[in-house]
Amino acid sequence: MNRRRFTHMLGAAALAAAVPELPAQAHGALATRKQPYSLSVMLWTVFPRLPFEQRLEKAAEAGYNQVELVGEYDTHHWTAADFARANAARKRLGIRFDATSGLTHGIADPAAREAFLKDLRRATVSMETLGCPAIIALAGNVVPGMTREAQHACCVETLKRAAALVEGRTIEGQPVRVLLETIDPEENPKQFLTRMTEAIEVVRAVNHPQVQVLYDFFHEQIAEGNLIEKLEKHIDVVGLMHVADVPGRHQPGTGEINYTNIYRALGRLDYRHTVAMEFVPLGEPVSTLRRAGDAARNPGVV
Repeated sequence: MNRRRFTHMLGAAALAAAVPELPAQAHGALATRKQPYSLSVMLWTVFPRLPFEQRLEKAAEAGYNQVELVGEYDTHHWTAADFARANAARKRLGIRFDATSGLTHGIADPAAREAFLKDLRRATVSMETLGCPAIIALAGNVVPGMTREAQHACCVETLKRAAALVEGRTIEGQPVRVLLETIDPEENPKQFLTRMTEAIEVVRAVNHPQVQVLYDFFHEQIAEGNLIEKLEKHIDVVGLMHVADVPGRHQPGTGEINYTNIYRALGRLDYRHTVAMEFVPLGEPVSTLRRAGDAARNPGVV
């Protein structure tokens, strides 16, 4: 598949994902979409003690029709019956699984490259079963004795190999994408990729439309800041965004990040992928998620 055709397909798929029909549980202002992106909830942050299907029900009650996974199907060793129940629940609620994480190995260690690719191959089987078209990848830790330049080059080469594995593949009409995420040095000082600027350099060197960056505002505010300027310069390689405030990883408005200005910038930049809530709610989770969704969909204009 050539890049022009793929880009056209990706744009059409992203637009379709950005304006899906809301489930019956959607509330009030959430039903009035003023932004070009779709919204999701990263499930690890909310309702952790509930059974999986009930967690989906709570997300739908809060007005969301997308959720993101953390590889629950692997960590909890899902059976065929578990997959069937998850699919039945998402279809009943009108929910789509837009992304998952859960790859065991990172991309920055040459010794782990084949294991990473094996992880990716195995994950795509579960992703196809669940209708989930995107997976999050991490760099992994600094390798003792390796230069930074060598590990950077390893990241590029490993993602090129990953791109070859997903080349032209789709899941439920959406291109399969690998999304590179950074982790801030306070959370993991051993992590190789801690700054979005370097992750963007890696993805640009890979130069494949099915390999993009996950822009996590929480991690990047801690690591480097300057959030909006990077959006303006590099929106073309951003395939997913994660939302939480600093400090504390709670909902927007509890900390120092001006999410109203970020959402306005995304509207101006016509960002058409997903913005996922990855915060630990302070207060009742359903109403907190609903208010966060209202604010993301209707930030106003300047």
